[in-house]
Amino acid sequence: MSDPTSEHPGPEAGKPANAASSDAAAGTSDAATDTAASTVETVDAVDAIVPVVKVRPKRRLPSFVWAVPVIAALIGIWLVVQSVTSQGPVITITFKSAEGLEAGKTKLRYKDVDVGHVKAIALSPDRKRVLITAQLIKSASDILATDTRFFIVKPRISGGSVSGLSTLLSGNYISVDVGTSSETTNEFTGLEEPPLVNRDSPGREFVLHGAQTGSVNYGSPIFFRHINAGHVTKFQLDRDGKGVTIRVFIDAPYDQYVTEDTRFWHASGVDMQLDANGLRVTTESLTSLIEGGLAFQEHDDALPGGKPAFEGSVFPLFEDREHAMRAPDTKVRSFLMYFPESLRGLSKGAPVDLRGIVIGEVKSLNVEFAENGRLPRFPVEISLYPDRLKARVRTGTRLPDDDTEAKERSLLDHLITRGLRGQLRSGNLLTGQLYIALDFFPDAPQAKMDWRTDYPVLPTVGGGLAEIQETVGRIAKKIDKLPFDKISGELVQALSKLNTTLASTEKLVHRLDVEVTPELTSTLKEARSTLNSANALLAEDAPLQQDMRESLKQVAKSARAVANLADMLERHPDALVFGKQKVKP
Repeated sequence: MSDPTSEHPGPEAGKPANAASSDAAAGTSDAATDTAASTVETVDAVDAIVPVVKVRPKRRLPSFVWAVPVIAALIGIWLVVQSVTSQGPVITITFKSAEGLEAGKTKLRYKDVDVGHVKAIALSPDRKRVLITAQLIKSASDILATDTRFFIVKPRISGGSVSGLSTLLSGNYISVDVGTSSETTNEFTGLEEPPLVNRDSPGREFVLHGAQTGSVNYGSPIFFRHINAGHVTKFQLDRDGKGVTIRVFIDAPYDQYVTEDTRFWHASGVDMQLDANGLRVTTESLTSLIEGGLAFQEHDDALPGGKPAFEGSVFPLFEDREHAMRAPDTKVRSFLMYFPESLRGLSKGAPVDLRGIVIGEVKSLNVEFAENGRLPRFPVEISLYPDRLKARVRTGTRLPDDDTEAKERSLLDHLITRGLRGQLRSGNLLTGQLYIALDFFPDAPQAKMDWRTDYPVLPTVGGGLAEIQETVGRIAKKIDKLPFDKISGELVQALSKLNTTLASTEKLVHRLDVEVTPELTSTLKEARSTLNSANALLAEDAPLQQDMRESLKQVAKSARAVANLADMLERHPDALVFGKQKVKP
């Protein structure tokens, strides 16, 4: 048998820890140690007699309750990491107002796809603007170009267009127009008005420069042959304040028709023209009447297949189509003209024409005082455009420009020698507007140009209105010299005599009516009776007519007998002596 002590370990073997603990607890006393030893021996003796059942302690597994918070913590950490890694950059957008924007609700959209949301809204340090802090998604990190534009989409009514109606239900949102710059930034200044053209819209932008905007506004349409081909995207006053610069965007495919020979002009309102063909009324569209507009087209003399203009090209903006389609004036010659009559009705910009062809315009009206006490003169400065007088071939191409200024002077001297003079004429009798007409007056006094001055003086003659006024003045003077007092007395006498004559005439007429009228009536009756008798005599069945017919027949027979007698005597003259001879059988 095995040793019971080894098979059944006693308290010392089974519980060494307890023994050690007892020893440690006993500590310092030897007596306590001896007592414990004796006790152990007693227990061992009992264990040797009584069989001991060996019981193995049950293994305790760890509890899964503690795993739940661990798993939850791991999931939370994973969600935080996922959220942090999926978020894009945070940007700041500045607007003048945060109308319709709410932190945590307002979305940022690009092509109607959510790319972020507004995190916070705050005032700028100077309290003049609002700072919008927006959180973008990770996939939108590449839209932060420096020229990217942000604007608030909300319901708007501008001119003839309405936009942003969908935001009435969904609320305002911030739209993104991605730029093309290679540089990036996290701070942007938002647009207060949405751009009419996105950067990816097909078409090209051009710049117009004119004297004024007229009725053109932001978003005004641009027409090409009465088709809406673009919009005005921006306009601003020039730095010197003497003009305006307008940026326009022409949609594709109409942008290909903008060439180097294209002309732009104001197309607002109604263009009315009254000429020999009657009254003509022209307008681009009803929209241009309401919100204004522009129009463009190639010059009438442009050759087909013109070279397309580059994007950003600058074009002049004309006031109307007539001015836009005029031939370009590359040369300008300035002259002065002195007129003997009043300049009232002549204004800056009035045309200067040569027999109906406009070759210049009035630039200014001035007054010139003489130092020697003479009466002041009123010089009129005009600009002539020699190119408008140049001949053209049928294709529309200008003839070679080989004329020099000396040739132009020589030609003008020759024309003045032939009687070329300037004259004021009325352009409109209703408004009294005047224009300068260059025409030939062979009887005009001789004149000569002085080319040594900066502004040569063109000779003039009195205008038609001045002559009429002078004639009317002479007539008025003659009328004023008439002796109206004497004439009035004689006129009274003449009127008195005329009244007497009229009274006598009235008496004569009354006498004729009383005395002569009955006699005339009797005479008319007798004449009527005589005519009736004559009609009775001349009737076909009247005896006189029948007797006349018989008489005429007898006369005819007598005439034939006489004719026969004459014929016989002609053949036998001796018949008068011997008588008519008998014919032998």
